[in-house]
Amino acid sequence: MSFLRHIPNALTSGNLLSGCLGLISLSGNYPVEPAYFIWMACIFDFFDGFAARLLKVSSPIGKEFDSLADMVSFGVLPSLAMYHWIDSSAEAGWLAYVSLMIAVFSALRLAKFNVDARQTDLFIGVPTPANAIFITSLVFLPDSVRSIVLTTPVLTGITVIFSLLMVSPIELFSLKFKNFSWANNKLRFTFLAVSVFLLLALNAGALPIIIILYILISLLSKISAGKKNS
Repeated sequence: MSFLRHIPNALTSGNLLSGCLGLISLSGNYPVEPAYFIWMACIFDFFDGFAARLLKVSSPIGKEFDSLADMVSFGVLPSLAMYHWIDSSAEAGWLAYVSLMIAVFSALRLAKFNVDARQTDLFIGVPTPANAIFITSLVFLPDSVRSIVLTTPVLTGITVIFSLLMVSPIELFSLKFKNFSWANNKLRFTFLAVSVFLLLALNAGALPIIIILYILISLLSKISAGKKNS
């Protein structure tokens, strides 16, 4: 059992190392590589929490370590990836530094999550992994769309909007399943089915669309629930 209690932190270390490798990949000017390392980090991030609950070895240190790893993989890495994209444009100038908002607001998002007891069955604000996936997957969009999106004005706008969304009061549903009944998980099953369809149709180019869909479905679900309760 003494060995098993280290498994969650070992998986969190995998998350952190994925983020560090992603940062190193930025020096090679390969725009798709940060996305690959963020996907790896997401896998480690999912399984460290899963392992901690399964083995019943959750601890305050593990929680803080997880947030620090997330800050690197889902805060600093997408922030610097965005900086490289904007800075590569001749007209960017000082606008490239706007990308650092992603790192700052990711830190705020993680700090808020750690002290907010409400965020067990839902998220308040866009989670940092979702934000990181959205940003680094923009390079996989179809050529006609990518040529418009990967421009200084659009990337700057995305940076500002998604940074604010991370600390916004918007409630988003969690993908954690307490059971697998249709009645209790209609929204989750529907979202996952649509996501699989989009991935099959568009491959990695579907990821930014899926993240936007996730936000829109959460908003519509909240509005619908509000109307039923009124």
